[in-house]
Amino acid sequence: MVKIFIDPGHGGSDPGAVANGLKEKDLTLAICKKIRDKLANYEGVQVKLSRESDTSLSLKQRTDMANAWGADYLISVHINAGGGTGFESYTYNASYNGKQETNRKRSILHAEIMRQLNGVRDRGMKEANLHMVRESRMESVLTENLFIDNVNDATLLKQDNFLDKIAQGHVNGLAVIFGLKQKAQSQPAPQPQAGDTYVVKSGDTLWGIAQAHNMTVQQLKDLNGLTSDIIHPGQQLKVSGSVTYHTVVKGDTLWDIARKYGTTVDRIKSLGLKSDTIYPGQKLRVR
Repeated sequence: MVKIFIDPGHGGSDPGAVANGLKEKDLTLAICKKIRDKLANYEGVQVKLSRESDTSLSLKQRTDMANAWGADYLISVHINAGGGTGFESYTYNASYNGKQETNRKRSILHAEIMRQLNGVRDRGMKEANLHMVRESRMESVLTENLFIDNVNDATLLKQDNFLDKIAQGHVNGLAVIFGLKQKAQSQPAPQPQAGDTYVVKSGDTLWGIAQAHNMTVQQLKDLNGLTSDIIHPGQQLKVSGSVTYHTVVKGDTLWDIARKYGTTVDRIKSLGLKSDTIYPGQKLRVR
């Protein structure tokens, strides 16, 4: 069982950064609740939030809580300020045991978040002497999700579907890092239909439809402009009906290829690959 501790930055009497009609403490809580809810769809993971409402907590209280719980990983979610734009992530800047692995996991998380934030500037992976990543006993990362005092960034942060993309990026990163598997659906998987659309049937789920068409849930939502996971019988959804192949080049790994096409190594292997061994010139079905 993987234990993920999620920290919504600021809260209560500490609003964090404030600009453009937004408060950092509200945005971080909304994003973290979305991360928690999305992780509920995965097996073998427990989630604990440092706060689930607008309450005040010191930095020490937050890391003490994570340490006492025995978390395997800590993510502290923040919104930036100071006149910039874009996304950046932080790990602890000192020398310590496990730093290389901490930064490896951070690189995966960072990449998956950026995959969701189309058009957003990537400010890079950084290190700093920040309490949340310094005083946590487990591997940890702090994410700065756009700038509240930038008008363009703030416009995005006011959109619930954009906050959903931020959360999805965090979840996708965690799924890759810890090899999390989505829970099996109780309903039978919907069968692909001819053409580029699918008509939702009673009992269908976005996850089931996405799996049947070799897509991710987020790809399906983006394709149809969906801002929630709610669908209803009779609804027509655009789906990707085409088969996609990738020709392996020198230096390719299955993990890199899976990231490129928004899928997983297990999914690629299920489409006909017999082992983890690949070679230049090999034609792989990825969707």
